[in-house]
Amino acid sequence: MERIASFCVNHNKLLPGIYLSRIDHDVVTYDIRLCRPNCPPFLPNPTMHTIEHLFATFARNSAEKDHVIYFGPMGCRTGFYFLVTGLSHEQAIALIQEIFGKIAAYAGPVPGTTPEECGNYLEHDLADATRQARKFIGIIEHWIPEQLQYQN
Repeated sequence: MERIASFCVNHNKLLPGIYLSRIDHDVVTYDIRLCRPNCPPFLPNPTMHTIEHLFATFARNSAEKDHVIYFGPMGCRTGFYFLVTGLSHEQAIALIQEIFGKIAAYAGPVPGTTPEECGNYLEHDLADATRQARKFIGIIEHWIPEQLQYQN
């Protein structure tokens, strides 16, 4: 079998940031890496779950909502994948920065946390999600498209 593209990235050199993972026709996948791979601690599941709920909610309520396809966690617990269509890299970076800024400042109830809305509705950690978002904003606040390439 062929190796998939994400397994061809040297994870030992990967630092937190935003990367262009792949382009499939008109769908662009961004690798939003909050933690350095293979260097614990990794994101706790409740933190990732809360970031997922907040990011997805903010993205699907943004001015760019019609361009958002998917936002979800990586199994390695170091970040997320964000799939969009019809946005320039500048627009996608700006949207990611905007949303992580909102997560960093968020103090309300986590959306979608009833048993009817979520399959693991009790596993959330808003305090750590906002802390992780504040930390990540410091890394990506001046991110530019030229920084989207993986360093192998």
